[in-house]
Amino acid sequence: MRVKLEDEQRQVAFGERLGRALGGEGRVYLEGELGAGKTTLARGILRAYGYQGAVKSPTYTLVEPYALDGQRIYHFDLYRLGDPEELEFIGGRDLFADDALCLVEWPARGSGWLPTPDLVVTLSLGDPGREAQLVAGTDHGDAVLARLARDAKLEFATIEQERRPS
Repeated sequence: MRVKLEDEQRQVAFGERLGRALGGEGRVYLEGELGAGKTTLARGILRAYGYQGAVKSPTYTLVEPYALDGQRIYHFDLYRLGDPEELEFIGGRDLFADDALCLVEWPARGSGWLPTPDLVVTLSLGDPGREAQLVAGTDHGDAVLARLARDAKLEFATIEQERRPS
């Protein structure tokens, strides 16, 4: 699925819709160059669960936990990760529990250690705004894309839907 996001407001709104479609669980990998809007999308996802505060990328702490109405959400930023094994030292296996929602920026830095993503969102700079490409990696990811397509088709230009090869 590809979605055009003309400005930051639309990107946050799309993140909220994505957050609702996720149903409070899953592993979402956020890819894209610096400044592509990974943290902005994470802010929208968090807003779907009632969080209204500022969202900053946890570049130095690696993970920022959120507990919202009993929902566990972990926002990872692996940009400064020296070695994927560092995730083991911060209790990563426990954080990636099935009943948590994990948002991971720069997932390639955790390659070989991270679990299979339910959804990969690749953000790219466009003119105007940005474009998000969403690819499912699991059955849960397929279900999220189906819910999102039904919910978002009136407001967002959906170009295509695809699944990442197994």
